[in-house]
Amino acid sequence: MEGILLEAILYLAAAVVAVPLSNRLGLGSVLGYLIAGVVIGPILGWVGEETGDIQHFAEFGVVMMLFLIGLELDPAKLWRMRSRLLGLGGLQISLTAGLISGGLIAWGYRWEPALAVGLILALSSTAIVLQTLRERGWMRRPGGQTAFAILLFQDIAVIPIIAMLPLLALDGPGAGAGAEVLSTGSLVAALPDWAHALVILAEMTAIIVGGRYLSRPVFRFIARGRLTEIFAAATLLLIIGISWAMGYVGLTPALGAFTAGVALSGSEYRHEIESHIEPFKGLLLGLFFITVGAGFDLFALFADPLPIIAATLALMAVKFLVVLLLTRVFRLGSGDSMLVSLGLAQAGEFAFVLITFATGANVLPASVTAPLSLVVALSMLASPLLFVLAARQLRRPAAAAAPREADVIEETGTVIIAGIGRFGQIVQRMMTGIGLPVVVVDNAAERVGVVGHFGQKAYYGDPARPEILRAAGIAEASVLVVAIDDREKAVQLTAMAKHTWPEVRVIARAYDRIHQYELMDAGADIVVRETFHSALETARQTLLSLGKEAHAVDRLVETFARHDARSVKDLYSFWDRRVAMHLNTSYVNESRLRFETLREVLRQERAVALREAGTFDTPDTDRAPAPEPDLAGAAQAETVGPPPASVRD
Repeated sequence: MEGILLEAILYLAAAVVAVPLSNRLGLGSVLGYLIAGVVIGPILGWVGEETGDIQHFAEFGVVMMLFLIGLELDPAKLWRMRSRLLGLGGLQISLTAGLISGGLIAWGYRWEPALAVGLILALSSTAIVLQTLRERGWMRRPGGQTAFAILLFQDIAVIPIIAMLPLLALDGPGAGAGAEVLSTGSLVAALPDWAHALVILAEMTAIIVGGRYLSRPVFRFIARGRLTEIFAAATLLLIIGISWAMGYVGLTPALGAFTAGVALSGSEYRHEIESHIEPFKGLLLGLFFITVGAGFDLFALFADPLPIIAATLALMAVKFLVVLLLTRVFRLGSGDSMLVSLGLAQAGEFAFVLITFATGANVLPASVTAPLSLVVALSMLASPLLFVLAARQLRRPAAAAAPREADVIEETGTVIIAGIGRFGQIVQRMMTGIGLPVVVVDNAAERVGVVGHFGQKAYYGDPARPEILRAAGIAEASVLVVAIDDREKAVQLTAMAKHTWPEVRVIARAYDRIHQYELMDAGADIVVRETFHSALETARQTLLSLGKEAHAVDRLVETFARHDARSVKDLYSFWDRRVAMHLNTSYVNESRLRFETLREVLRQERAVALREAGTFDTPDTDRAPAPEPDLAGAAQAETVGPPPASVRD
């Protein structure tokens, strides 16, 4: 008992220390686990022979990971991504595995282990790549979406790869420890091949039908009891039971877990199931990676490091060139193409699983396993450097795009919209929907290209340049809508437009109260703060959700909007751009007085609504909440026109 506890302390302590440090350095949790295993294993020698037994137990974390992968697969999402998923993903694995296998065969290896190594090394690190894409904000880029599609195909491809590896056994199918594990089922041992196939088909059908239809009433019954631990136990029972059943008929537990996950992907309990399994998966998978690291043969690396380093560089070069070629064929931009190619150049964490599995199934000789694991680990360690290179490549197109010539604007519009972001798109769709001639100009080339795919026409150019606005026909236009994200540029554009074309009505989007005053100062005819209407609608829906009568709620909302609009206009005379708003004593005092006025007005409206509708509660108390200072971005005004000339002056 004491020995087990000591081993648990060592493994947990290594993970607790190494993984946070690895994440802090940007290396990812997987590398943290591997480094922890290397430290407590080959370097310090604290763990040794028992790692093999622990690894067999920890491999169940891989089964859970495949179950979660299946659980997250949405058939509709897969269909939308079919071009990148099947085209790029399929070609990436096929070409990479083919080139690596061909190179090993030319080097003198038999085709069976060469093909196994090619399939194993064709995969990339889902954990490292996706985490880095999220941290750097690249997931929404075309390159990020493409990388995700390829990784998703790789995750799916793990299943047929696992099924294929035993067929490549050096002594024929069924030989080796791994194959013995796969064929332990006594149920099919004496059956002919056709009957064996029927049993497998029947079990797969039972898993799919049971997961889709029978599991729902079971989970519903358990959920009604509100016993979290029983729900977790039922989920574990499902995965373990299906894994055992698959192994009993000679298939891998991972295939059964993946199939069960897909069957449950449409269940209303999917998120709860995932929340219960995720901690077990994380711990077991982390333990698995620690045991892999503890089993590294560092003496082989130190004894002859050049072949390992050369093999790692060759692997990354092959994967980089394959992905670069495919992304160019699929017409991905140069920056995003480099992002995907550099990001997927490493081997994946699942390679450790497949190496262990292939060795146990007698597919790979023991002499290959240790150096192959080192190649995988070294390529993963190089991933942060590859993403640094990718970041530099992504900055180059942005710098090169600065001198790009503006598009030739071939039309003029009654309405000109500066900016086609989330705000400007709504304005454009409304105007074009009723047939008004609209010209949209934006200085983000990528955004102009994206909206073009959805049928929204926009021109590339800087709307703050007078010649661009002239080309768009501002001299004959009636309205200029300033919807750009840059606060300072929006103020500059407003001032320039009102000075050059004073007859054009300028409607500007404001970020907050300070920005609104700056735009008013620049001469905007109407200023709309971007979150006001959504916040006011949220307040309205809140009152309706509390059971208040709709007509009375509308009166309160309209009263609030009118009072807020008057307050913003009146408070403008107290605003001083040289003093921070919360340090402007006159502004703060006047704002507090208007808050009290608003409170009283709303109370009166509430009383009227109570008398007319009879559904509002009696006010809870006469005690008012402490008024809050009207800071930047606080209460959002509706639409406010320009102040009198005397105020602006």
